Amino acid sequence: MQAVTGRGVRVMLVAAAGAAAVLPLPTATVQRWYSERVYGMVQPLLTSLSNRAPFALFDVLMGVVAAAWLLNAARDLWAPGRRGRGTLRIGIRTIVWAAALYLVFLALWGLNYRRPRLRDTLAYDRSAVTPAAALGAGQAAVAQLNALYDAAHAESPAALRAVDADLSVGFARAIRDAGVAREVVPARPKRTWLDWYFRAAGVDGMTDPFFLETLVADGVLPIERPFVVAHEWSHLAGIADEGEANFAGWMACLRGSPADAYSGWLFLYGELTRAVGGRD
Repeated sequence: MQAVTGRGVRVMLVAAAGAAAVLPLPTATVQRWYSERVYGMVQPLLTSLSNRAPFALFDVLMGVVAAAWLLNAARDLWAPGRRGRGTLRIGIRTIVWAAALYLVFLALWGLNYRRPRLRDTLAYDRSAVTPAAALGAGQAAVAQLNALYDAAHAESPAALRAVDADLSVGFARAIRDAGVAREVVPARPKRTWLDWYFRAAGVDGMTDPFFLETLVADGVLPIERPFVVAHEWSHLAGIADEGEANFAGWMACLRGSPADAYSGWLFLYGELTRAVGGRD
């Protein structure tokens, strides 16, 4: 059998990535074989391992990939008599590396985007979603924030880089209610080199899709952190949609400590102020 050449491997990688990006997959199949089985085994293992590192492994991965790309690009551009071909080689390498990273992304987390949506699997009364209901929910949020204020602010904030035990218990209950029956290992909140980008883009947190870590912006206030962390943990549970991760994170906060619940209601209040009329 003829051996596959380096060029053949590159072509297969790019072709596989393209096919993975466009070929439709039945959501029920993704749920059964990927989210529940493959990802159900990968997430506890990877997050348990990355929790042992005091720094973000995602930062290391970014640094290694960027350094390798720059070194190869410099070699291609500075090689005698190969400047024109060097530019072409850089372009091809960029496409191939991007294809490889995309395939790893899909395998480790990204296929969760193709699982069934919570709005399609959880029973709820669609006719109850009305402007009047939004106003009522906003008033409930105000009442809860006022009731929880003293107890929430009397609590000592959880350590910045530790798993909040109360929030972890609330999260486990919330994802069971959301239909995720398997074990989900919560991740330690970590800082990242991307914090400058988080500040510029108004991002509070991110789930590292390669090592399944939870990355939180430095500017997040202690009273905001429980919801931000619970939202990112919801992504670790395989809930990829941002709105649905908000929902699962909110439920997790309500099942945690008073400070966790306050954080959840504070988030919901902010969302509902944009969903009701100006007068309300």
